[in-house]
Amino acid sequence: MFDTFKNRLEITGKLTTITALRISQGRSTEPIGTDLPVIKDALGQPLIPGSSFKGALRSRLESFLRGIDSSFAANPAIEAEWSITNDRMNGKNGIKKEIEKELEQYPEKERAAIKDHLLTDKIINETDLISQLFGSPWIASKFQVHDLTVVTDTWFGQYQERDGVAIDRDTETAADGKLYDFQVVPANTEFEFRAVVENAAEWELGLLMIGLHQFETEQIPLGGGRSRGLGVVKLDIKDMHWVDATNEEDPTKTDPNKLLEYLKKLVNNESGYTDAKPLKTKWTQALINHLEQKINSHSTRSILAGE
Repeated sequence: MFDTFKNRLEITGKLTTITALRISQGRSTEPIGTDLPVIKDALGQPLIPGSSFKGALRSRLESFLRGIDSSFAANPAIEAEWSITNDRMNGKNGIKKEIEKELEQYPEKERAAIKDHLLTDKIINETDLISQLFGSPWIASKFQVHDLTVVTDTWFGQYQERDGVAIDRDTETAADGKLYDFQVVPANTEFEFRAVVENAAEWELGLLMIGLHQFETEQIPLGGGRSRGLGVVKLDIKDMHWVDATNEEDPTKTDPNKLLEYLKKLVNNESGYTDAKPLKTKWTQALINHLEQKINSHSTRSILAGE
């Protein structure tokens, strides 16, 4: 099904390093300099990849959801643990074959128009909750994080160099020839934060609010060297701009008048957004309601199955 614009949330703010930060680009091949440099932009300034922030956020939310029900968050690293594996999608008894069989009940001239709709509904119905927001091999992510660029006034053009050494597990002393050094971004360095969410359900926005709150309260570290105390960061959200073009009577559809009004404001260089911060409570409650509904539905299926 072709994507249809329904809503958009734009979040901006600052991410501050509370302790030194190490997001390495891998071992250096330079004859001189540090062994493990940090990731930098084209100007040699520190950079936090949006994928690093997004991955840490997803991992924390996965742990929360698995604590409630393991089926709520599939393991993206192991295909056998995906909510929809490649075999489940393309196998001889897979989703695509089921759709082909289901289409037989429709007139042939209507099948092409309805096929994508049926396929989309079935994929979403079988996809775990975390993947519905962050994406999977079969569903595009609704949440995008821009690369975090440094606020130049907070960075003085220098990196810190630190020493490291591998420990011999038998002798519990430094292993021979295993001394190395690595680069870190100093504490109190600020980075610009910008993220965008589109076409998210209220419960998905609630899940995102809980995850971002973990960054606001310094609960999610970034990068490597966490056992050394590195990577503690704090997110300060400045603005949350929201536009909702959904139909009030049917939230699954777009209201053309709302969308036209939004586009008109964009053309006239007006924001077209409203402040989303007052909606955080509503969205988090929608998440709680959605999880309770899922739990009750899962319990009912288990009872009917005699488990």
